Amino acid sequence: YYTYRVIEDPEWSLATVPHLTELCLQHIIHNFEKNPILDRLLPEHQRKVLDRLSTGLPLAVTANLISDEDYWKRCCTERWQACDISNYGDSWKQMFFERHLENILKCFIPNTTDPNQVLELIPLCKDYVRKLEVDQFLPPVQTAQKEERDDLSNTGSDFGFSEVSIHHYDLGVLITALPHLEELHLTYGVKDCGMNFEWNLFNFTHQDCCNLAVAVKMCHNLKVFKLTRSKVDDDKTRLLVRNLLDHPCLVELNLSHNLIRDKGAQAVGKLINHSRLQTLDLCNNQIHHLGAQALARALAENSTLTSLNLRLNCVEDKGGKAIGRALLTNTTLKSIHLGSNNLSEPTATLFSQVLAQNTSLTSINFSCNHLGLDGGKQLLEGLANNKALTEFNLRLAEVGQETEYLIHQIVWANREAARLGSLQHPRAKLI
Repeated sequence: YYTYRVIEDPEWSLATVPHLTELCLQHIIHNFEKNPILDRLLPEHQRKVLDRLSTGLPLAVTANLISDEDYWKRCCTERWQACDISNYGDSWKQMFFERHLENILKCFIPNTTDPNQVLELIPLCKDYVRKLEVDQFLPPVQTAQKEERDDLSNTGSDFGFSEVSIHHYDLGVLITALPHLEELHLTYGVKDCGMNFEWNLFNFTHQDCCNLAVAVKMCHNLKVFKLTRSKVDDDKTRLLVRNLLDHPCLVELNLSHNLIRDKGAQAVGKLINHSRLQTLDLCNNQIHHLGAQALARALAENSTLTSLNLRLNCVEDKGGKAIGRALLTNTTLKSIHLGSNNLSEPTATLFSQVLAQNTSLTSINFSCNHLGLDGGKQLLEGLANNKALTEFNLRLAEVGQETEYLIHQIVWANREAARLGSLQHPRAKLI
């Protein structure tokens, strides 16, 4: 005799059996690196795959295949804590590739790091990189010269004059291969070096400058170029300027916190009238009156520059008066910063004429100078009928509390009038 019994699991349900579609999607996700299938899927199936793909997949697979912003958002937020896409054209993919490339460049050690790390990334990121901010360039490891560097550390190198040359990564091949690059912000130095500090770690060599100058010249879509805190001196400034003359797109140049003196400023003055520059920042250099006079001559003829920053130089009254005379004829400059330049009453006297005649300047900064009480009174007189100036910084300029208050009242009234005018202008258009 045989006994037949049917044994069933009371908790079993057909709902626990995955659909064939789900099994297929799981297989696609699991094998995506070897066999990336995406475009042939239905939109709802693409969404499921993208939401479950690993962010650690090779960029050679994902870069040109995946354009979904949600996927690249996951890539960014899983890698970096602070993510603000407003600085990256509101694009998560652009943010990922720009920051990824920046990190590779910051960690690149010449003669040690494989150059293919950068070269292989170019075809993957070239369509998405529009801005690069690299605030560190590591020098090559040169153990053979370590003893020589130690000998120099107590002599010339303490003052930044070491003769040991340490060249950095050549950006030429990279930035000339990025057709959409519009902004380049560079600082040649080492962050967080701690007890391993050496002056050589902060050398921007002549060869570095040559390589960079040629690369920037070939970067025809570049609009903003910033090279700060890199010990750029007169010779390097002239080399850069020669390659920037008649650049088709450059509108902003920032060479602040460097070692530029009068000859470098004279070269920049030549650049002003052989380019389309709108913003020029030479803050915290070593420019004296000869350099300021060269910049003033360029300003007198220029019709594109709208902002000039000369804060923390030493142009003194000879340079200040030259700039003032240029502003009697210049009709395009809107903002000038002459803070901490050892200026006194003669400059204030000339600028009182500028305030009375110039109708384009909206912002002037004379902070941390020695304009004096009489200089302040003359500025107040020149400002009496001025309706254009909306910012006037006289902090620590020794013009007197009462004068500073009266000037502030005039500037505040101009600012309010400008604000009301901007509110009424659209209405006038509508009417």
